[in-house]
Amino acid sequence: MRPAVRPRPAFRPGPQPAPRPRAPRPRSLIDAEALGVLHRAARALLDDLPGLTDRLVCALREREPAYRAALEEDHPGVWQEVHRSLRHSVSSLLDPRGTRDAAHRCSWRIGVGRAEQGLPLDALLHAFRLGGSLVWQELVDVTSRTAPEDVRLLVHVAGDVWDFVDEHCTLVADAYRQTERRLAWRRENRVRLLAAALLDGTGRIADLPETAQALGLPEQGRYVVVAVAGVRSADAVRALLPPSARVHWHTGPETEHGIVLAEDGVVPVPDQPPPGMRVGIGLPFDGLAGVGEARRLADTALRLCGDAGGTVRLDEHLPEALVVSCPELAGLLVERAFGPLAGLEPADADVLLDTLAAWLACDGSAQRASRKLYCHRNTVLNRLRRYEQLTGRSLSRPADLVEVALALTARRLSPRRPTS
Repeated sequence: MRPAVRPRPAFRPGPQPAPRPRAPRPRSLIDAEALGVLHRAARALLDDLPGLTDRLVCALREREPAYRAALEEDHPGVWQEVHRSLRHSVSSLLDPRGTRDAAHRCSWRIGVGRAEQGLPLDALLHAFRLGGSLVWQELVDVTSRTAPEDVRLLVHVAGDVWDFVDEHCTLVADAYRQTERRLAWRRENRVRLLAAALLDGTGRIADLPETAQALGLPEQGRYVVVAVAGVRSADAVRALLPPSARVHWHTGPETEHGIVLAEDGVVPVPDQPPPGMRVGIGLPFDGLAGVGEARRLADTALRLCGDAGGTVRLDEHLPEALVVSCPELAGLLVERAFGPLAGLEPADADVLLDTLAAWLACDGSAQRASRKLYCHRNTVLNRLRRYEQLTGRSLSRPADLVEVALALTARRLSPRRPTS
């Protein structure tokens, strides 16, 4: 006689409904006889539960590679897990209502534990269905040996057996997916905390190996921190760098920071990013331990960006960086260099300061500055002399010239600060 074994159904991934208790259906006389046959066979399986466990463990080793690895690592643990699951499964054939909750708890714990260990879900479901197939085959074999004429009656309870298997596959899949989501959230949160501590400069040296592994970056290497603001689209921010770049992005309340592995110290960010996006690129540094200070320098570069957007590389704007790094001293510098212009009309003071800025931008050439300002060369020279007379400074004296240049930078970067 051919074994009455139900083939393993194909697994269809995706969300599955939570198991619902099945409403009891009325039993006919033949169903009652079939239940008697089922119960006799199930008691025989319970008496031989260790042997049944051995056979299922052997089937798992032969037919499921993921469990083969698990058995090599922890054979006693897997054996005990299979033994508990089979005990609940077979006991449920004898007393479905009385054992239902305990069986559910057992399957749920297996789903949680295997998710935490990283066993693939399809391997876990395959194991449950292999167990269902083995139990059904053993029920048929036991009945065939003890009462061959009763084998035909098992057909009437086959649906109950396989409904139990399907119910527990659904349950274990739900437990697995919930645990997987919880673990993913925990990992993401841990990565975020480690990256935040690194950028704040509050991370511990002892945590650097874990941080490097979590961020997918080497602990030692040449790095640059990039600060981005003005665009809240994560896709737009990540599109700044080529796909091959090794970078970890950290999203803050107003700014995104990228920790970029750049062995040559150069970050391939375009000078003209998307409209409205402001990008500040700090100075190269060695090792993840220097991220905190590098982030502050990247933020300084970001502050040098205009409201319209653009990219500022700190190494190309060091004087401006000095000014914005200490707003209090910058304010004193503006007051010291331009305070004597307070007696002028604001428009007149602005004309003198704009002329100074144009003259410096033209490398001290009055001729070129006059073309830029659409006025005569002598007009530029007259305005420069007037500034010298009002402030007592000499634009030919290097110390005064440096101070005036820095004060103009502070005025440009802090337009709302009074200049007179």
